[in-house]
Amino acid sequence: MSIDLRPSWMNEELDLFRDNVARFLDNEVAPQDDAARKQGHVGHAIWRRAGELGLLCVDVPEEFGGGGGDFRHEALFDDQMARRGLTGMATSVHSIVAQYFVHHGTPEQQRNYLPRLASGELVGAIAMTEPGGGSDLQGIRTRAERRGNDYVINGAKTFITNGYLAGVVLLVVKTDPAQGARGISILIVETKDCAGFKVGRVLDKMGMKSQDTAELFFDNVIIPASAVLGGVEGQGFFQLMSDLPYERAIIGVTAAAAIEGALALTLAYTKERQAFGKPLFDFQNTRFKLAEIAAIAKATRAFVDRCVEDQVAGKLDTVTASMVKMWATEQQGKVLDECVQLFGGYGYMNEYPIARMFTDARVQRIYGGTNEIMREVIARGL
Repeated sequence: MSIDLRPSWMNEELDLFRDNVARFLDNEVAPQDDAARKQGHVGHAIWRRAGELGLLCVDVPEEFGGGGGDFRHEALFDDQMARRGLTGMATSVHSIVAQYFVHHGTPEQQRNYLPRLASGELVGAIAMTEPGGGSDLQGIRTRAERRGNDYVINGAKTFITNGYLAGVVLLVVKTDPAQGARGISILIVETKDCAGFKVGRVLDKMGMKSQDTAELFFDNVIIPASAVLGGVEGQGFFQLMSDLPYERAIIGVTAAAAIEGALALTLAYTKERQAFGKPLFDFQNTRFKLAEIAAIAKATRAFVDRCVEDQVAGKLDTVTASMVKMWATEQQGKVLDECVQLFGGYGYMNEYPIARMFTDARVQRIYGGTNEIMREVIARGL
């Protein structure tokens, strides 16, 4: 009898969507993964192909070119990638960008950007982190100075997921340095033919090699005042805070899926690999380790599923989202470490997916708010 790790929120329509995602990943993304890992990005064509197949921005209303679905559809895309060890398409960030437009954009901004994000014409990125700081958003130094009907932007961002391929960047800036959180705004920067905008290095990361993560530079970039997200200056910090549960729930989803994918790979390997004349699985230590991993997978799945259901219902709070992000990614790190050990020397070889999944897992405890920050958020809610 196998362990049932099927999400509790699945239904027939979601089964069909998952199958479509799986075919796309197996037939079109996975075959290009090695090349993408070498060049540091997947290229624009695969994003446009995903858009053609209706796999992007599925939780965006149909009136804006989206699929008219909900958070579960986005969760399934990320779930299917994570259990395969594929990271090149950061659809989670792309979807978060779309949600900012859905929740905070003006009608004109929604009409302009959402259909192009859904089609894959534009890849979306969010630029918050700077060379001098990460989680402390109030400490950002990128400045947008109002001059008549325009803003003039100067500053730099780093560790920006989708930064190399981004067609639209939601840029977090200080519009009024004297106002603290109320002096932060989000500006919409369309990158094509944008004078003064420059993409720096595609950063050489420990893991997630096929996912473009870049430095962005803004040297007297001029954008119209109408490019403030929502049309009102000074709302950036509050806009960012309101959408944090979405991002952290997605990270929890990918952690649970990676645990399940690693368990499946390791079960298959230990049942085939022979040592001292018998399969590794027949050794008590192996079975006990896998039993523990299976229990972690089951518990993580239950927690993550509850958070997905709450997010769909619009009641996932920041503290619980921080809990699932912190707890699930901690379990992911432990599980992948154990799985590499069970693979032995082969687990250290990048040609084996388990090795890539191990290095990919490490950043899960850093981005989306470090797990130390998650603990602080949780503690404040006690």
